[in-house]
Amino acid sequence: MELDYVAIGMRIRRLRQERGLTQQALAELAGQEPSNISHIERGATKLSLPTLVSISNALSVTADELLCDSVAASRGVFEQELIRLVSDCTHPELKVITETVRTLKENLRQLRPKG
Repeated sequence: MELDYVAIGMRIRRLRQERGLTQQALAELAGQEPSNISHIERGATKLSLPTLVSISNALSVTADELLCDSVAASRGVFEQELIRLVSDCTHPELKVITETVRTLKENLRQLRPKG
């Protein structure tokens, strides 16, 4: 499986923004150049393992959380993300989200190849 550098970059950007960090601040925390953070967030560069670890540490997340789009055994990361996404929803919002997910799941399963 290929690493999805665009997805990794998007996750890094989202996590950085959720923490209220600028690219400059993340770069300082991770021991990187701000331009390198910018390239990584756009998926324009392949990040090394040491860079991935330094960014993970700076954002206080596991490498799994950054790599989950490229790692087949990352179900738990997605489950936790769903829980986090709905944790502040109201009852009516949860009802709509649940029905939307149910319908989406049914439609996705209908698209599966029979065999």
